[in-house]
Amino acid sequence: MDKIFKTVIVDDHKIFRTGLEYILNNLSCIKVIGEAGNAKDLFNLLKRSRPDLIFMDIKLPDTDGIETTKMVKEKFPDVNVIGLTMFSEIEYFNKMIEAGASGFLLKHTQEDELEEAIKTVMDGDYYFSKEFQANTLQNPILNKKKHSISYTKREIEILELIARGMSNHEIADQLNISVYTVDGHRRNLISKAGVKNSANLIFFAIQNGIIDP
Repeated sequence: MDKIFKTVIVDDHKIFRTGLEYILNNLSCIKVIGEAGNAKDLFNLLKRSRPDLIFMDIKLPDTDGIETTKMVKEKFPDVNVIGLTMFSEIEYFNKMIEAGASGFLLKHTQEDELEEAIKTVMDGDYYFSKEFQANTLQNPILNKKKHSISYTKREIEILELIARGMSNHEIADQLNISVYTVDGHRRNLISKAGVKNSANLIFFAIQNGIIDP
């Protein structure tokens, strides 16, 4: 039997929280244990129960989702956070990832992708919606100047697997190499791109045409 992850929804719109809770509770891997409309209510909830995962709206009425995510990760580093956003707010992606979020989804994400995102994040990897990835290619806020960096065939192979949300163990099994080797390649890729984490690495690779979205 698959593990059931305890989840909290943080969003200032009650109707959205109710709708998302209904969808999540229909997934076999999730049990919603609480909801909050602002950061204060969230931390009051966290005094009573500890979720495995928080769905975090970026725009909150007191402390925004970026700062709230940062505070959650400082106090409860084992709690995973997936950011929720509208298209108009995608410029906050980097800030959410730097604050400690492991995923980034658009609010109209479908049920099957929600489940994929949850399982990917709870397996220790990053996840962000495919629609969001494609949209960033057209967004001048996130697009950066093209870089000319030389990658080996193996590095590109591993980069493509990272972009598919595969963990180091899964990549090692598929390529028949050690987890240590995969981790070394991942670190080298991040260093070459001059980014901070795997999520930003993937966006760098997409924006520079190294891999397809």
